Amino acid sequence: MHRLFVAIRPPEPIRDLLIDAMDDSADFRWQDDQQLHLTLRFIGEVDRPVGEDLADALGRIRTDGFDLRIAGVGRFEQRSSGALWAGVEPKAPVAALAAKVERACLAVGLEPERRAFHPHITLARWKGRRTREVADFLERSRGLGSEPFEVADFILFESRLSRHGAHYEPVATYPLS
Repeated sequence: MHRLFVAIRPPEPIRDLLIDAMDDSADFRWQDDQQLHLTLRFIGEVDRPVGEDLADALGRIRTDGFDLRIAGVGRFEQRSSGALWAGVEPKAPVAALAAKVERACLAVGLEPERRAFHPHITLARWKGRRTREVADFLERSRGLGSEPFEVADFILFESRLSRHGAHYEPVATYPLS
């Protein structure tokens, strides 16, 4: 089985900006450079034939490249955990690409994604109550932003889990027009 997802990898200067926004708080599990990406679609565990079909279907996506910029920070929270993220703008071109990726997933027989698409780059995760710490980070980082950066491709990644966390390996890169 292969654990897959489709994502945009920001260029190095943008990843550096995001890493600089992270602090040394032990209250969060901060992402490292290798983990910084904007997920277009989480696939999950699939057999090799489905993964190969998906790789082919993604290769048939045709769309123009576009620019994004980092625009603010936010959080997702569940009962006893959550994530801090950096937002991107404009949302329309990345949402259009995510919709094409979703159609490719459906074409190879994957279940439809039920969650609404919210383009972001995860910066950190936490477990337990971190109300004050989360609020402090959001206040400190609310003005986080970048110059526009070009999105010229998207990537099919395989996620390998270990006791040290997830390791992401590119399977295929798909250039945009």
